[in-house]
Amino acid sequence: MKRLFTLLVLVGLVGFVAFKGAVWWLADQRLAEMRTALESYGVLERGTMSSGVDGRLVLSGSSWQDFRLTRALEIGRVELDAGSPVDLVMALADPASLSGSWSLQAEGIGLVLEATMFRNWVTAEGENSAGEPALFVLSCAPDPRQRLGSGDLMRMGITGLGGEFLLQQRARGLSIELNTAGTGSVELDWPGARINLLDLESLPESSAEPMTVTLRDGGLMRRVAAYCAREAGLEPPEWAGRVLAAFREGLQARGLVASDQLLALYRQWLLEGGELTATLDPAAETMGIPVYPASGGDDGTEWQVAYNGARVPDVFLREAPLIAEAPADEGAGAAASEENPDVEGWYAGSIKTAGQWIDRRVRVTLSNNNVVEGRLVSVSDRELEVARVVAGGEVAYPMLVRAITDLEVWRRGRK
Repeated sequence: MKRLFTLLVLVGLVGFVAFKGAVWWLADQRLAEMRTALESYGVLERGTMSSGVDGRLVLSGSSWQDFRLTRALEIGRVELDAGSPVDLVMALADPASLSGSWSLQAEGIGLVLEATMFRNWVTAEGENSAGEPALFVLSCAPDPRQRLGSGDLMRMGITGLGGEFLLQQRARGLSIELNTAGTGSVELDWPGARINLLDLESLPESSAEPMTVTLRDGGLMRRVAAYCAREAGLEPPEWAGRVLAAFREGLQARGLVASDQLLALYRQWLLEGGELTATLDPAAETMGIPVYPASGGDDGTEWQVAYNGARVPDVFLREAPLIAEAPADEGAGAAASEENPDVEGWYAGSIKTAGQWIDRRVRVTLSNNNVVEGRLVSVSDRELEVARVVAGGEVAYPMLVRAITDLEVWRRGRK
């Protein structure tokens, strides 16, 4: 009896060590393949690795350094729960064999913000890869094409982004949750959807059912509206109107017009935030939002959308003829005022020779009639950068050269 007990203990220890070794080696191979697949986008650090006989694989101290960012995304703990030790080994040996019930959870996710960690939003020209105007442009500067960036978030008091992530694959479908500290949350429930880790592009076609997305802003939108309106020199309702104008322009470029209820819902969200729940279809061209013909009427379909728990009716898009943009008038600007060498004041300048006025006080008039006044910081072929004094410090605003209609310099006149 004693020998049998000893044998069982030895077999158990050997099995435990073999399981641990197999999981470690297989996980190391899969993570190496993942790093190789992602090496053109960034650097993945796996951190330390451990596993449990209950079918869990845990990574601690991981990070992801995207080449487009100056700071790495830190991930304190990542846990893969395959359901059983056998399922975990099989999934690591062949990811395509991952069972129909598993979960992935990440805790301690954090990204420290820097003022210059993202690309310049103005130089992106507010267009997508197809050359269409962007739909959602939260402008926080006199130039309406300069979008909300990391520097703006820092000036709002948000120095970092952090939270938790949970993905659950079940027999009934897929659910995803992303909860952040102070910047809201996103929940997704998609019946029938299944993730193939070897072919993520097939996910939209994995289910014919629409997904339900719930977005909560956590009070962020009120802060954004107040900050961006102040930076743009507008009242919050006027700022929301400017954002809506960009939204309408983006839809018009795509041959669409938003219903009055859709515009009102977007405006309310911009100013107040709250909880927004909607059904979306990733495989559809307009993400499942009904598009009615330009001639009027509808096809009987309704978009299921709710705001703060109350259903919002009559939210849809309507077809409209594409309107081609008229070529910009490149005629000569206003004639320069007569210069007096004994008087200091605003004198007209040329964009081509703006480089000679670096660190001088300038006044720039944009094509939307907004005026930006401040210190000229830099000049390039594409943009001018002007620094304005805000709350005791300076904030630089880059502006596209093609958006500038007039440049004036504060100086003494010349003979």
